[in-house]
Amino acid sequence: MAIARGTSPKRPLNRVIASCPPSGIRRFFDIASQMEGVISLGVGEPDFVTPQSIREAGIRALEEGHTSYTGNSGLPKLREGICSLLERRHGVRYDPESECLITVGVSEALDLALRVLINPGDEVIVPTPCYVAYEPCIQFAGGVAVTIPTYMEEGFRLDPGRVEAAITSKTKAILIASPANPTGATQSRENLIRLVEIAHQYDLYIISDEIYERLTYEGEPTCVGALPLARERTVVLNGFSKSHAMTGWRVGYACGPEPILRLMTRVHQYTMLCASHISQLAAIEAIENGDSAVEAMVADYDKRRRIFVEGLNQIGLDCLMPQGAFYTFPSIKRYGLTSEEFAERLLQEERVAVVPGTAFGVAGEGHIRCSYATALTKIEEALERMERFLRRLENAR
Repeated sequence: MAIARGTSPKRPLNRVIASCPPSGIRRFFDIASQMEGVISLGVGEPDFVTPQSIREAGIRALEEGHTSYTGNSGLPKLREGICSLLERRHGVRYDPESECLITVGVSEALDLALRVLINPGDEVIVPTPCYVAYEPCIQFAGGVAVTIPTYMEEGFRLDPGRVEAAITSKTKAILIASPANPTGATQSRENLIRLVEIAHQYDLYIISDEIYERLTYEGEPTCVGALPLARERTVVLNGFSKSHAMTGWRVGYACGPEPILRLMTRVHQYTMLCASHISQLAAIEAIENGDSAVEAMVADYDKRRRIFVEGLNQIGLDCLMPQGAFYTFPSIKRYGLTSEEFAERLLQEERVAVVPGTAFGVAGEGHIRCSYATALTKIEEALERMERFLRRLENAR
């Protein structure tokens, strides 16, 4: 017997979410997935598998039956390991009981921090180009993203003066990422200190996304929470996805002042409950025995970085040497195409997938993002295909 379907409800769905466009990254991946012979330089994911000892820890966790929930905040041993790691590497001390929360990847940590810090109408200052989730997550939390452009001519570094000029009575927080996606730029310690001073002066919070911290090639990485005046107003976000090639394990963490972490945990316990027990045990192994694997992966990325950037500049794409992460953000301005047009034509004509810079905000126009987290042979083949494409563009002018 057929069941009558009735009519769809007329009441509107959530206006904020409905007005948010789909991820500009995903659209190109979806197109590329339907084509043969594509070399993808778009994926923001390590091409390494998770190191063997970490995989074995996950297998052991399954075999031993660790398939239950953990406490909402995460396994005490993992939180203790993270806090010890931050103190050892950066000299900042967090209480593993009350100032550390294990999350389902850094994406959840970002969402929780914004939900807790923002009241409706609050403004969050965000340097752009930036990771695609920043502006939507601010909007989902009821806030307003105030974007501050960064420029290739300035190394994509954030100008503290521009930040201070953007502060209003509604400003609540500054969101910083160093190293940054999509540019690979790092903020100098001096710049970060000045930004903290500005936050202190205007009584603002800081959210510091440090997921690429271990993938720093030049100089020592800076943990913002360790800087003078920063600890009591900063939420540090980090995890294991990029550094330990553990994207699918979904383990991140947040460290910060107890009042903020307490409320983040409250939202977490109602929405996510806890990160995977198995993944948390694997993350403990990553902390205890994963350093040599991280160092080897970083050395390999560094080699690819130098070869790829040199190649991009040789074929006619002006490109800065990124200082961290595994992305380049070359300029395409000389070719007279928008970022979307350039990426679409490169994919259709030469089967090379890149991400248009506008996926990371309007300040990304005139650029494309290319990931070198792929095999060197594919990088070299992609450079050959891109050079053919650029020569055709030049001949058509």
